[in-house]
Amino acid sequence: MSLRKNFKILLTMALASGIIFFAAMGLPFNAYSETPKISKESVDILTKTGQAMADVAAAVKPAVVNVSTSRTIKIPQSDFGPFFNDPFFRRFFGDEFSHRQMPKERKTASLGSGVIVSPDGYILTNNHVIKDADEIKVLLSDKREFKGTVKGVDPKTDLAVIKIEAANLPVAPWGDSDKLRVGEIVLAIGSPYGLNQTITMGIVSAVGRADVGIADYEDFIQTDAAINPGNSGGAMVNAKGELIGINTAIFSTSGGYQGIGFAIPSNMAKTVMDSLIKKGKVIRGWLGVTIQEVTPELAKQFDLKEGYGALVSDIIEKSPAEQAGIMRGDVIIEIEGKKVDEPDHLRNMVAGTPPGAEINLKVIREGVSKSITVTVGELPAEMQKATGGEYNNVLKGVSVQDLTPEISRQLNIPSRIKGVVITDIAEGSPSEEHLKPEDVLVEINRKKIADVKAYENIVSKIKPKEDLLLTVFRNGATIYIPLSWK
Repeated sequence: MSLRKNFKILLTMALASGIIFFAAMGLPFNAYSETPKISKESVDILTKTGQAMADVAAAVKPAVVNVSTSRTIKIPQSDFGPFFNDPFFRRFFGDEFSHRQMPKERKTASLGSGVIVSPDGYILTNNHVIKDADEIKVLLSDKREFKGTVKGVDPKTDLAVIKIEAANLPVAPWGDSDKLRVGEIVLAIGSPYGLNQTITMGIVSAVGRADVGIADYEDFIQTDAAINPGNSGGAMVNAKGELIGINTAIFSTSGGYQGIGFAIPSNMAKTVMDSLIKKGKVIRGWLGVTIQEVTPELAKQFDLKEGYGALVSDIIEKSPAEQAGIMRGDVIIEIEGKKVDEPDHLRNMVAGTPPGAEINLKVIREGVSKSITVTVGELPAEMQKATGGEYNNVLKGVSVQDLTPEISRQLNIPSRIKGVVITDIAEGSPSEEHLKPEDVLVEINRKKIADVKAYENIVSKIKPKEDLLLTVFRNGATIYIPLSWK
């Protein structure tokens, strides 16, 4: 039998087997080769959805900018490396080699994003994007580049306002972040890793996230839209193309996207921005109460049916709360009809209320619901942290706070010591090697410092390369520290 004849027999048997198999399955013989059908309805839905997202992206993209910054940091250098600090080395070669140990300057650059919020060039971004920057460059979607100047910063919310000299710029319309619901579709727009005008899509995973550890005032929107380094300061928009958040941070164990990103709600951002632009600082509302979380144990002790709200544990004398009749042990469960889930929610809502405004609080007192009207006061200056990061002199990057009696007790500082306490020193600050957090600045150039206001008044007049003599209280003693710009 020829090879060709054998091949025909085998082919016939294979085809027959296939026919028998498909017949047994109740399928036509050519079913395996049919192209899957996509219904017109499915195609229409997906096409319309895609077009809608593209329309939103096209409308918002021009209002999102790339923000690049540079700053100079000093790195101590020595010709002898670690050996120079060795006592044995210096015993033989002496201290005359100390002049060789000179600080070396190095330029560092970082990237972030921003959102144009006014046609005349105001841009909202994160404080950490522009902190301690020597130079700020803003790149628009049309490739134009401008120099940015800082108009105001608020480290407590990690927000900042910068300005460029331009006109007729595209802006992002404001949305109401209070109306945002979990599950809504959102777009995140920014410059991750320097890739300008990048858009990612996700949903609102949660709202009202606090205790994240990013800022003092936290009320974050959580999303699974991809947010990566460089997205900070960019826009989060809803399906209407409205700005409902400022992308700020990610939760990550790898440094990259893991499905958990956070944005500052637009309502909080707008309040802070308006205050920075109009008054140069953030004016916050204040009740004058110390509050804590309502745990199941405390809920039982205070005869509460549900474990939510903010428990008042103390009241400051002559504060708005005391004048309104709020008492220790009250549990605040509503403010202006809005539920208070936890202490951070109450703190954020009060802080965002203009001083002088009347608000209605619903409290539970000894198991009975009461309504109390309070006139909101202004957060006292001594409770606000002042930053010297914008000063272009040797105290650049030094953050201070008023030395209150409470802080004096915590740090064991004698009552005779008056001044401001250092709370933070930015990396690369000219005074980084000489000052420490918890140092108390008593005098600058022999001028006494009574409080933050006096500190700002003195420091704002110091020239860029002017030498200073500081009087500092440290470790139980007062010492003199000379500072010079190297």
